[in-house]
Amino acid sequence: MLKTIALLTALTAATPAFAQFAPSTDLGKAEAGEYVLDRNHGRIIFSYTHLGYSTSYGLFTDFAAKLHFEPQDPTKSAVEVTINTNGIDTTVPRLDDMLKSPTYFDVATYPTASFKSTKLTVTGPTTGTMTGDLTVHGVTRPVTLDVTFNGAAPHPASKVFTMGFNATGQVKRSEFGLGRSVPLVGDDVTLTISAEFDHTP
Repeated sequence: MLKTIALLTALTAATPAFAQFAPSTDLGKAEAGEYVLDRNHGRIIFSYTHLGYSTSYGLFTDFAAKLHFEPQDPTKSAVEVTINTNGIDTTVPRLDDMLKSPTYFDVATYPTASFKSTKLTVTGPTTGTMTGDLTVHGVTRPVTLDVTFNGAAPHPASKVFTMGFNATGQVKRSEFGLGRSVPLVGDDVTLTISAEFDHTP
């Protein structure tokens, strides 16, 4: 009970400081160097049409990423991502099992998917495009993502310099050998990504 009261008191005292916190969207003020994904604040969401009736959603719950960032020339930055395909989650256990089976991702044979950036283009003060090689189901294809820089600053709790990004893109699952049920189930898969990266020493 005393620990709970102490925690609530500390959180209450910290509220004014957190309320004034706002990450900077000036890329030039970000720290250069190496970053790693904060796995508690990173999501890869995918969506596709189902029989023309609705949009179905799922996500990959287990992935790692690292970022090399050059604030003076962001085009020289680079990102690498490794995804555990067994971590797929649609909230429908039967569908999860089917997607993990040899019919689709075949996670026993292809336990990981990956993305490695090859080109970054700045399109605005906080926007850009990132092209890279996406490898899924043993097939590698180029993919381009639209990226938004959300901001950067020392994290108000950990004090570690942190950067945040959102990204969106679209792939055709049939191009990766995952085309079963097309066109009843949509071939176009939309990716929605959000991630926080922590600066490493």
